[in-house]
Amino acid sequence: MKMSYGMYTKKVMQYFKHPKNMGRMKNPDGVGKVGNMICLLPDVEINKNDHLEKIENIKTNDKVLSHDGFYNEVGNTFKRKYKGEILKIKNRFGTIFLTPEHEILAIKLPKTHHFLYLRNKIKFKPSWYHAQELEKGDVALYPITKEAKDTEEIKVDLTKLKFDFKSKKIPSKIKINDEFLRLCGYYLSEGHISDKVTSRYVSFTFSLKEKEYADDVIQITKNIFGIDAKKRIIEEHNSLVVYVHNVFVVRLFKNLFGKGAVNKSIPHFMMALTPEKQKHLLIGLWHGDGFVNKKKPRAGYSTISYKIAQQIKSLLLRQSIIPSIYEEKERIVNGVRHKKSYRIHLGNRDTKELAKLLAVSVNENIEERNDSWIDDDFAYVPIVSISKEFYNGFVHNLHVENTKSFTTDSFSLHNCGDVMWLYIKVKNNRIVDIKFETFGCVAAIATSSMITELVKGKIIERALKITREDIVKSLGGLPPIKTHCSVLAADALSEAVYDYLSKNKLPVPKYLLERHERIKKETETVEERHKDYIALEKKVWKVGKK
Repeated sequence: MKMSYGMYTKKVMQYFKHPKNMGRMKNPDGVGKVGNMICLLPDVEINKNDHLEKIENIKTNDKVLSHDGFYNEVGNTFKRKYKGEILKIKNRFGTIFLTPEHEILAIKLPKTHHFLYLRNKIKFKPSWYHAQELEKGDVALYPITKEAKDTEEIKVDLTKLKFDFKSKKIPSKIKINDEFLRLCGYYLSEGHISDKVTSRYVSFTFSLKEKEYADDVIQITKNIFGIDAKKRIIEEHNSLVVYVHNVFVVRLFKNLFGKGAVNKSIPHFMMALTPEKQKHLLIGLWHGDGFVNKKKPRAGYSTISYKIAQQIKSLLLRQSIIPSIYEEKERIVNGVRHKKSYRIHLGNRDTKELAKLLAVSVNENIEERNDSWIDDDFAYVPIVSISKEFYNGFVHNLHVENTKSFTTDSFSLHNCGDVMWLYIKVKNNRIVDIKFETFGCVAAIATSSMITELVKGKIIERALKITREDIVKSLGGLPPIKTHCSVLAADALSEAVYDYLSKNKLPVPKYLLERHERIKKETETVEERHKDYIALEKKVWKVGKK
C-alpha cells in the first residue's frame, strides 16, 4: 500500500494543516528532545532492482523494494557516526544488524503456549515495532514482489565477427515461452560457457541418472534454435554433458545471465514475468541443482551464487512457497574443496507445494507444525534469535519516497527519521502551557499537535498517563505504518517532564528515569536534525499547507 493523504482521517489532516500550539517557547520549564534516527550497518544488503546491494552503495534515485511489494525511489541517503548497541536479528531468510530504535514490520505475540499454534498467530494484525521491542518467536513480515510485466519475446544479436563464415544463424527473435524458460533454468543451474575464439559453446552437465533432463535440453535446443546439440557421456565422472556449439547461443546466454557459476543472475525482465511463466524457470533450476525427498517430504537447492539464491527466494515466494536460506562455509570433504555455498531448504508444507509445480508425487500423510505462513502480500516468518553487539563506526539509512520503507534480504524496515521538540511551562505541578516543533511527516505533526491538546492544563502525573493509544484514538486512528509517530510524541512529553523535574531537583519516578535512559542515546543526533528543522521550517510549512 502506498502512503498518501487519503489514508489519514479528517482529524489527522486537520491537525496537520492547522496544528495547535506549534512553535518555539521562550524560557520553557522543560524541553523534550526526541527523534528516531534509525540506521543499519554499512554492509547490510538492500533489495535494489531484483538484486541485493550494500546500503552504503545505494544512491539517490535508485529503486528499492518496499513493504508494499513494489520498487520505490530513494529520495535521499544518510550516513552518520554511531557508537553503541547494535541488535543482530535473524529469521529463516537471513540476518540483519541495526540500531535498537529501527522499526521492523512484525507481529508481536504473547509468550504463552496458546500462541505456538498457527491458527492463533494469524489472528494478530501487524504493525511497526522498534527492533528492541521484538523477541524470539515474534513474526516478521516479508513482501511478495508485485511488480509484473510480461515479456513476449526478446531480440537476438546476430552480428557476425569479421572472419566468421561458418556460424549458423538462429532466429532473430526468441519467444519467452515455457520451453525457453525451462532451458534458462537448466543453464543457471548446470550451464557453462566456453567463449574462446577457437571454441565457443554452451554446455549443460548432468549426472548419468538425469538422462531425461539432458534429452529435454537437446529437444528444446532443436525446437527453439534449430540446432542439433551433441551429447557426451563421461563415465569416470558419472556425468552426461550436452554441448550447443553456436556463437549466437553463447552470446545470448552470456548477455542474459552472465558467465561463471558465482556471477550468474536472472535478468530483470524474467524476475518481472508472471508467476505462471516463472514456474517454468523454477522447474529448470530445480531439475539442475535441486532435489526432492519424496518420503519425508523435504526439498532443497544449492548454489554458490548469492544473487541466484536470493532471486530463487523471490521466485518461490511468488509461488506461495516459503524457503529457508543457509550459508555453508568453504570446506574440504574427502580431499575435495567445496566453495562457500547457499542452501535453500523447504519443509513439509512447502515441499508439497513445490511438488505440485514439478509434477512429482510426495508423501502427503506426514504432517508437521508450521511456524510460518503466506498470503498474497507477505510471507510471515518467526524471528529465531536476537542478540546484542557493540559497534563503533558509520551507520546508514535511506529515505524512500511514497512508502517510507525498504527491505533487506530478510526484513521490511521503516525509514522514518522524525524529530520532535516539546516545550512545557509548569505551575503548581500543572502543565499550563505547551508548544512543539516537529520535523517530520503528516502523522508526526498531527500526533505532536494532538498531545499538546491532551496535556495542556493537566497535572504532571495525569499527563504522563497519556499513552500512544490515547493519541491515536483521539485522531481517529493512524495507518499501521505511522503508529510509531504516536510513540515519539509520548516520548517527547516524558522527556520534557524529566527535564523539568531534573532542573528543579524534584523526585524522578523510576519508570520515567528508565524511559529517559532509553531515549537519551539519540539526543546528539536529534540536536543536529533540529538545526535542519530551523533551516527548513518555512519551506516545510508551506508544503504542509498545500
